Amino acid sequence: MNAQPPNLAEIKKRQQRAWASGDYAMFGAGLLIISELLCEAVDLRPGEKVLDVATGSGNTALAAARRFCEVTGIDYVPALLERGRERAAAERLEVAFQEGDAENIPFPKASFDVVLSTVGVMFAPDQEKAAGELLRVWRPGGRIGLASWTSDGFAGGMPEVFGRYVPPPPDLQPPTRWGAEEHVRELLGDGIRELQATRRSFVFRYRSVRHYLETLKTHLGPTRQAFESLNPAERRSLEDDLTDLVDRFNRSGDGTMVVPSEYLEVVAVRR
Repeated sequence: MNAQPPNLAEIKKRQQRAWASGDYAMFGAGLLIISELLCEAVDLRPGEKVLDVATGSGNTALAAARRFCEVTGIDYVPALLERGRERAAAERLEVAFQEGDAENIPFPKASFDVVLSTVGVMFAPDQEKAAGELLRVWRPGGRIGLASWTSDGFAGGMPEVFGRYVPPPPDLQPPTRWGAEEHVRELLGDGIRELQATRRSFVFRYRSVRHYLETLKTHLGPTRQAFESLNPAERRSLEDDLTDLVDRFNRSGDGTMVVPSEYLEVVAVRR
């Protein structure tokens, strides 16, 4: 008997609830350098119309606004958009934060000169549909910039660890496929005329492994929910497995956490 395909709509609803349950801005602010480097790689020009897809609390949208672009950031979690608005107001930056889904972007065809996403669109359950939406709103000759965790890096190993305790839906494509150049080329297909992929490394820096685990349990919604779903013995076991993962990558040597994590930076030009 054939297995039923995953219910992508229900998966998305669960994702929304998970991301809304924490305070991603407390975690995501540490990733800002990825957004800044992506904006440089795409070579943003003042006045360009830029869309940041799955903006979260606005890291990449704000980075684009610092370069005097006309920026819109969309996300399907209203609470994250509100944090983005707070940050934009504090920095006196102009960004239009709007509720929107990466698989159903609420703008007409060819609306933007540049489309960006930093460890965001990679989590869309329907990868082909999300890629199609990026292509649809991206004007001919325009550029796209994507940053996605690779499967063999530290962050890319996190889903495997959590999956031992909270298994993902069967037959769902792993988000880290966006961290493989050949898969991104396949997703964007004939819609692009050139693509450059660069492997980069982001370094997670925390006071200790314990500090990092507390961040996962407190601020990052999906990991917070995973911990809360387990009994005390399972939580301790998960903490041990995560500690082992950190130890495998940690290069600090002094009790702090200094963990490089590889990601793929993609810059492509629309056909």
